[in-house]
Amino acid sequence: MSETITKSIVIEVMRYRPEQESEPVWERFTVPYTDDMSVLQGLQAIKDDQDGSLSFRWSCRMAICGSCGMMINGKPMLSCQTFLRDFAPGPIRVEALAHLPIERDLVVSVEPFVKKLESVKPYIIPKEPRALAQGEYLQTPEELERIEQYSSCINCMLCYAACPQFGIDPEFTGPGVLALLHRYNADSRDGGQAERMEVLNAQDGVWSCTAVGYCSEVCPKGVDPARAVNQNKMNSATDYFKRFLLPGSKRGGKP
Repeated sequence: MSETITKSIVIEVMRYRPEQESEPVWERFTVPYTDDMSVLQGLQAIKDDQDGSLSFRWSCRMAICGSCGMMINGKPMLSCQTFLRDFAPGPIRVEALAHLPIERDLVVSVEPFVKKLESVKPYIIPKEPRALAQGEYLQTPEELERIEQYSSCINCMLCYAACPQFGIDPEFTGPGVLALLHRYNADSRDGGQAERMEVLNAQDGVWSCTAVGYCSEVCPKGVDPARAVNQNKMNSATDYFKRFLLPGSKRGGKP
């Protein structure tokens, strides 16, 4: 620590130990802190000094890996870039991300998100195969700029915890995955739009979004899923009218 610890804050943690509780319960901890301590460090202090059974995910501590997302005073946040000083004198309430199955304490299941992510084929599908000797697929700065912000997604799932529609309908594809779908569909090197259109147009696809926009507010990397969803709706509508007016046209092309 860079300074002597003279202050303390109460952290209320939502605990869930399936072998012990049928429903989550709140537990209070008093934690000494300094002004440079994050919420994640506060949780680590609890685990180190008070209750070693406390479970939560973390890795990089630099808002890069997306592992430490949780609800902090009711808002989806990365605990590594959220500071205890901002909640003094407390108490501060920490719980698992909303709308996702809780496995233990602050740990949620990522399986629903991963399945949705896999469904949109989040990788470049080349328009035409080319040999390695032909070199890389080139892209202009302008083409990169169109997709750059969406490439910053760190799969933290904060947008899913923020999305009221996902809370109502867990089958909804959701903001983060739809943003990545748009990222690849808008990539000048990609030819997989038709393959992703089935997910986009599905009952639980892009049209399930109710345009609240909270997903974009909570993103720690400045990604704008709400904007991506609107672009996807335009592409979906274009695809529909192409198929309606031109039945023989290729599906999924860029408008």
